[in-house]
Amino acid sequence: MTRFLVVLTDVRSPEGLARNERTSPERRRQVVGASSREAADRIAGAFMALGMVRAGRQRVKVIAVGRRSRAAEQLD
Repeated sequence: MTRFLVVLTDVRSPEGLARNERTSPERRRQVVGASSREAADRIAGAFMALGMVRAGRQRVKVIAVGRRSRAAEQLD
């Protein structure tokens, strides 16, 4: 089963350089785990209703973690 993280981050100002989330990730404000994509989408929808997200100062990301191969999922 694939788990999901819903992450609320601050939007960083454009610096002219290519952004790389692995070397310099955006500052996280909130991280919530979900066990299904539907649950993650509901949480992300609630975050998207926040004023800071609507104003473009924060962003919502849904990240799949712990993804298993399809063959392993079919065995369960």
